Amino acid sequence: MTAHRTLKTPEDLAQAGLLDDRCLEDIRRVGEHYAVAITPAMATLIDPADPDDPIAQQFVPDTRELNILPQELADPIGDKAHSPVKGVVHRYPDRVLLKAVHVCPVYCRFCFRREVVGPAGDGTLSPEDLAQALSYIKSDPRIWEVILTGGDPLVMSPRRLREIMLGLKAIEHVKIVRLHTRVPVVDPAAVNAEMVDALLESGKTTYVAVHANHPRELTSEARSACERLVQAGIALVSQTVLLKGVNDDPDVLADLMRAFVETRIKPYYLHHPDLAPGTSHFRLDIAEGQRIVAALRGRVSGLCQPAYVLDIPGGYGKSVISASAVEETAPGTYAVKDFRENLHIYPPTSRSEND
Repeated sequence: MTAHRTLKTPEDLAQAGLLDDRCLEDIRRVGEHYAVAITPAMATLIDPADPDDPIAQQFVPDTRELNILPQELADPIGDKAHSPVKGVVHRYPDRVLLKAVHVCPVYCRFCFRREVVGPAGDGTLSPEDLAQALSYIKSDPRIWEVILTGGDPLVMSPRRLREIMLGLKAIEHVKIVRLHTRVPVVDPAAVNAEMVDALLESGKTTYVAVHANHPRELTSEARSACERLVQAGIALVSQTVLLKGVNDDPDVLADLMRAFVETRIKPYYLHHPDLAPGTSHFRLDIAEGQRIVAALRGRVSGLCQPAYVLDIPGGYGKSVISASAVEETAPGTYAVKDFRENLHIYPPTSRSEND
């Protein structure tokens, strides 16, 4: 199918063939709680004939989102507990999040900030709030890295991006600027020369973390958008969420990680899904995630290995949760598991074991 504009309502989705008319009333209830938007680039990738289409699973609203479990949290990673001023989250000593905007080009159905993003969300920082946020960053010389997130920072106009980058340029102790975004994948045409120029205004080493969850998302247009960033000297890393029904398969993840590396995006984080409201149908248990990540290790190059992480609920930060491949069996002796799940003793008990 072809979509020529962003789909933002259940009626839009039904008209585009992505929703059965019989579901409209229930999906309207979902839309009353959580924002909906699917760009033409993503709508075009969806196969309406496939009820399990992995792109549709990420963006088309589902009545299961109304099923909220007791352990699910409006602020699952504790942003508010670590927000000293509006728009800033300071969880780790040497870096802060700067949330300048709370809208996105698409709204992921598993989003951990789904309670605060969207047209009715927390909005865009006012000039006064942005000045206060930059003042806070300037006041703490420990802050080495500023991470623009939200919302999606690349939905801002080049003028607005340039303003923020110039503000960061004036803070000497900030050395790294990182932006977390879906835009190169979901709206690749937006990554134009004016946007790229704005990103370079800080004069800092700049990284863009590109979020994609399935290899089909890395279309030729998306790869060209990433190429424009790379050619400008901007380093790219990846972010992926491990999602049941989307990429909970070692072969799918292997294809995605290879696609990242081919696009000069270094695989960075593979997130275990957060406890966001109405997202339980996306979550697998950690043990299953560990099995998938262990299987990935034997399938792809070391260049393709992301860190499997959990953001600990309550704002305690990320922890790497990959299963350990080594276990001490006696003082100074270890059992080490290879990528085929075979165990080996280290150090070997005799030379012949390594022959």
